[in-house]
Amino acid sequence: MFDDDLPKPKTHEFPRPLDNLSVEELDAYIEALKAEIDRAQQDKDRKNGSRAAAESFFKG
Repeated sequence: MFDDDLPKPKTHEFPRPLDNLSVEELDAYIEALKAEIDRAQQDKDRKNGSRAAAESFFKG
């Protein structure tokens, strides 16, 4: 089996060139961006919770 035979992993390119995207592709891109924003927000919230717990532990 050659590397060319393997499926290419999907990579998200942010920002993407928008000039050649159809309306449907733009909709999919917007949804991917929203999902990435949600993922980043969840990670931020988790880290803020950890920091708050550490600050509470070391203050007391």
